[in-house]
Amino acid sequence: MKRLIIGSLMGAAMIASTMQAGEVWDRRENQQDRIAQGVHSGQLTARETGRLENKEANLNREIRNDRRNDGGHLTNGERAQINRQQNRLSGDIYRDKHNAFRQ
Repeated sequence: MKRLIIGSLMGAAMIASTMQAGEVWDRRENQQDRIAQGVHSGQLTARETGRLENKEANLNREIRNDRRNDGGHLTNGERAQINRQQNRLSGDIYRDKHNAFRQ
């Protein structure tokens, strides 16, 4: 009985970490799509696009390095930090797309 409970808990933890890793990936994809849509619609200037792409590349590099250092996984602290950074980047994308500055 003990083995069954421990096995179930370990399985649930693995599923949760996989889902959370998927969330990080999904947000990266979504934000990249938002930037591309802003370029296509003309809401983002070349300078704004370059700045956002640079921020996104730095965040992606940080995620890759964190995973490399932890055997392909993110710790809860790293995941929380990445979430905060993705929230900031999302706000930057929104502000740049809605600032009504056109060149």
